[in-house]
Amino acid sequence: MIDELFDRNAAWALAKTRTDPTYFRRLAAQQAPRFLWIGCSDSRVPANEIVGMDPGELFVHRNIANVMHTGDLNLLSVLEFSVNHLKVEHIIVCGHYGCGGVRRALEGQGGALVDHWLAPIVDLHTRERRRFDPIESEDARVNLLCELNVEMQVARVAATPIVQAAWREGRVLQVHGWIYGLKDGLVRDLGVSRSGATMDGPVPEASLKVPGGRAEEIRLSAIHLLEGSEICGCRTGGQVACGHAPEAAE
Repeated sequence: MIDELFDRNAAWALAKTRTDPTYFRRLAAQQAPRFLWIGCSDSRVPANEIVGMDPGELFVHRNIANVMHTGDLNLLSVLEFSVNHLKVEHIIVCGHYGCGGVRRALEGQGGALVDHWLAPIVDLHTRERRRFDPIESEDARVNLLCELNVEMQVARVAATPIVQAAWREGRVLQVHGWIYGLKDGLVRDLGVSRSGATMDGPVPEASLKVPGGRAEEIRLSAIHLLEGSEICGCRTGGQVACGHAPEAAE
C-alpha cells in the first residue's frame, strides 16, 4: 500500500512536466509568499488548491481546529519566520465548517491529549453558551462554533509579540479570519480582520466589502451550504437558521 504513493508521485511529476515543462524549475526558485495560512489539519482543506495558488506562493501551517496556542513553539516559529524573514503581508486564519475538532470540543469530551489542545474552544463555547442554546441543529451549533473559533484565533495571532512588533514598526500586515465550506468549496471572509492601523479592534467593515457581485455569490453559496438556510441574520420557515441574531423585520 505504501509503495503505491511512490507510483502516484512519479505519475504526478510526469503529468506536471508534460503540461508545464518548467514547473519544477520555476517552483525550485520560488519561495516568496505574501501570505501565511494558518489552517486545520483536515485533509479535505488543501490550502494551496482552494485558493488556486502554486506551492511557494502560500506559506502554510496546519493543526487540529486551527488553534493558536500561545505556548506552541511550532506555530510561533512559523509565525516569526513568515513575518520577519519572508515579510508576508497577510496572515489568514482559515477554519472550515463541519470541523471534527470543533465538534469534539462542543461535545465536551475529555481524557485525551487532543482535548487539552482543544481546551480554548471548549472555554469559548462555555463563554458563549447563550448563543448556542436556542439552536436545535447540532450541525448549525458546530458551524457557529467554527466561526467563533476563527474570530478568537485571529485575536490571538494579532496579540502575539511578533505581530505587535511588526505593527509598531509600521509594517504592512493584516490578520484575516476566513472559513471554508466543504460542501461548496468556497471561502468566506468573516469580517474580523485586524491591521496595524486598527490594533484595538477589527478593520472597519467598509474596507472588507467584496467588490462587484461576489458578496452576493458568497451569500447564496452559504444558503446552499446549509441546504436552504442562510448562515447569518436570517429566518427560514420562521426559525433562525444560525446562531447569529436575526435581522429585525421591516
